Amino acid sequence: MKARDWCISIFVVVWLLIFHYESLRVHYLNPLFKRDLPKVKFLFPPAGWIMFYRVSPGASAVEVYGVDRNGQPQLIDPHDILQTRPIGYDNIHRGALFSFAEPANQRQTCAFLYRKLKYFQSFFIVYVQYADISKERFLQQRYVLYQCQ
Repeated sequence: MKARDWCISIFVVVWLLIFHYESLRVHYLNPLFKRDLPKVKFLFPPAGWIMFYRVSPGASAVEVYGVDRNGQPQLIDPHDILQTRPIGYDNIHRGALFSFAEPANQRQTCAFLYRKLKYFQSFFIVYVQYADISKERFLQQRYVLYQCQ
């Protein structure tokens, strides 16, 4: 057990040194040494520093519902709302729809949704909150933030 813990500790220290080197290389170390320093070819997570924070058991999301011509609401796939080319990560899973939840963005959000999804008559922006995603993943509360009419 001690050997395993020792190996893990060494790996974490080496990884942190390489991570900090790669994080600082372009903007700080290259100008400091007045040359391009070599890039270390390791795969680092696109989330960056977030991997070192304590993550709470709760979670939240923003959903967009469209009301069709028959008056039936239906959940709209976020990838149909924000279509982006693949650039190495998914904006939807990184919380891009949370900008729709801001009250200050309501007018722009509604105008964008009407222009983008002409099939629907109106839209609901819904905030979904999970109390403890690991223990009760189906227990969720939904709040309608606003409606586009």
